[in-house]
Amino acid sequence: MALDDVIFTLSDQSYTLGQMLLIPTVLIVGYLVIQWLARIITNRLVARNMQADVVHLVRRIFYVIALAILAITTLDLLNVPLTAFAFVSGAIAIGVGFGAQNIINNFISGWILMWERPIRIGDYLEVGADKGTVEAINTRSTRIRRTDGVHMLIPNSALLENTVVNWTLIDNLARTIVTVGVAYGSPVKRVAELILQATEELEAVLNDPAPSVVFDDFGDSALVFDVYFWVNATAERNLRVIRSDIRFRIVELFEENDIVIAFPQQDVHLDGNITLLNRQQIDR
Repeated sequence: MALDDVIFTLSDQSYTLGQMLLIPTVLIVGYLVIQWLARIITNRLVARNMQADVVHLVRRIFYVIALAILAITTLDLLNVPLTAFAFVSGAIAIGVGFGAQNIINNFISGWILMWERPIRIGDYLEVGADKGTVEAINTRSTRIRRTDGVHMLIPNSALLENTVVNWTLIDNLARTIVTVGVAYGSPVKRVAELILQATEELEAVLNDPAPSVVFDDFGDSALVFDVYFWVNATAERNLRVIRSDIRFRIVELFEENDIVIAFPQQDVHLDGNITLLNRQQIDR
């Protein structure tokens, strides 16, 4: 059998053995070339220290354009008129659209996220009660690694339609607070000085804006102080570690200056007459 022998005819269009063998070859070679070019583009962008989300967006756009070119080339080799293909694809798109609205919504939302970049790879997000770092923005969903190490997939449309707190959208600055309660009778000005000293000694705490100590309240069992300070933090764990270090240092300074950290306590006053009456009843 020769390569120019006709295998079958469809809509007055004849297809030869050579075409049938050429099409799989073009698809396989084309896909391998696309993969190779995508790898080269990615490596060059990474070498130029481009942000991960920008590299991801460029790679995605390249894949869409390259695959479209490959599909058009394949159809041209088969002598399929593009007008007929456009009609068929339009009909299929309408039918699928009604049954896959959520998928299409997430797909479009994914492109919006990659193009407008309100969320980028490496950002630290707070979505509802969950917090984590963005690892990938895919076509349908975004993968986030929570602070406990568990991976979470969030539909792209949910990130656009709901409130999302992006801790690192502009910078890594974050303000946090440490609360301390000391026993009544403690020298309040000295307490404030020691708390400020413990905060300023920590290297992770920024000097601008400077930390500030506030005498917050007369509590039930303690005099309550709050210290506010700014740090460069990219995750909740970083803030927890910094607050822990400050508390360790506060305890050390308080012990050196004989200042007691308050604990819950309650004074009970008994009426003398009631006590005497209870004793008489017991004697009886």
